[in-house]
Amino acid sequence: MKKIKLVFGALFGVLTILWLCAEQPWAQSYDNFFKIRSAVVDYTGFIAMGAMSLAMMLAIRPVTAEPWLGGLDKSYRLHKWLGISALVVGIVHWLWAEGVKWAVGWGWLERPQRGPRPVIEEPIQRFFMEMRHPAEQIGEWAFYAAAVLILLALIKWFPYRYFFKTHRFIAIAYLTLVVHAVFLVKFQYWADISPIAWVTALLMAGGTIGAVLSLTRRIGHQRRALGRVESVGHNADDQVLEINVLLPHDRWDGHDAGQFAFVSFDDGEGAHPFTISSAWKNDGRLRFHVKNLGDYTGALPSELKADSPATVEGPYGCFRFESDKPRQIWVGAGIGITPFIARMEELVHHSTEQKPQSTIHLFYCTRNPADTFIAHLQQLSEASGVTLRVMVDGRDGLLNAEKLCAEVPEWEEASLWFCGPTGFGHALRRGLAEHGYDTSHFHQELFEMR
Repeated sequence: MKKIKLVFGALFGVLTILWLCAEQPWAQSYDNFFKIRSAVVDYTGFIAMGAMSLAMMLAIRPVTAEPWLGGLDKSYRLHKWLGISALVVGIVHWLWAEGVKWAVGWGWLERPQRGPRPVIEEPIQRFFMEMRHPAEQIGEWAFYAAAVLILLALIKWFPYRYFFKTHRFIAIAYLTLVVHAVFLVKFQYWADISPIAWVTALLMAGGTIGAVLSLTRRIGHQRRALGRVESVGHNADDQVLEINVLLPHDRWDGHDAGQFAFVSFDDGEGAHPFTISSAWKNDGRLRFHVKNLGDYTGALPSELKADSPATVEGPYGCFRFESDKPRQIWVGAGIGITPFIARMEELVHHSTEQKPQSTIHLFYCTRNPADTFIAHLQQLSEASGVTLRVMVDGRDGLLNAEKLCAEVPEWEEASLWFCGPTGFGHALRRGLAEHGYDTSHFHQELFEMR
């Protein structure tokens, strides 16, 4: 989280400094409201386009940025923050641009008298000036479209299959806003090839590439593998579906325990992110455990059959259990147990090649314990040398920092790996911090892609 906060703050900080250096507001005379309005409109437009451009670049799932940001889950969290920020700043930009016009029309403000405008002889500059008004109009409508689409993306009850289809249209709105920005940015910036012009051009070029890849459905194309479903098993006790997929060897180079993939069984629904719950054994087989959390996952048990096609894109994620601590504590809540299953399988599969370098304690927290699943966990934990503790909410209460520290007295010497509901993870992190735990060793999967 620290890295994405750093990138988020650095973007707005650098863009603000660039704008201040270009505009030098301390040297300007803001002797009337309309000069202030012009400065605010320019600044908010610059910031909103910067945030939206970086969001578009992150939307293409850049593999090079993933390790630095701590995983694609962190990258998507930054993408979400940038989208919200672009919306908020864009609303401010729109209010100052349009609201002042309304105030003039209603007689609340009086526009200052303008003298005759100088004749522009230079053809490129004249073209830019002639395009300002059309650019303002198309930018206004593009903003309305982008605002609606961003709001829909933030509404959790909006079905994923519709979100998957509508969210791509943000790319069209973005490309329209690029045209808007090119002509509304002060021409002198482009003419002088100033730093603010360079940064604006680079951001919009990167965002444009992202938008085109999104519209042509090329995001993650080179990381996709088309396979088939080998078997499907449904556990009615905990409403979890086990899906085994077989992929061609030449299309899947393997994965690390803790990583996830985007999986699609239906082109109309789109790809969903699922943690890979099996270790890589170089046989082309992947296993996914899917919890019934909505209309799509709820319908899978009745609709998905053996031999159904499956498209898998990945692997993604940096939840890889790498630590120099002598102990590890794993907390898997509900379906969040999946990366730990994969890691235990990995330890068993490579038992002749590697031994766990850490003492490992696994807490499995569940509301609906399934006897067969827990028996499998116990067998796997014994084979891998992991100490398992099953905590049932109705019997043991919720796991908190006090209980965890009591169960693992050496907790200060451990790195902690959490996968489960976001609120649960945040509460556990806060509780451990209050006990003096160094939360830089607290690793949490942010498994929310919208």
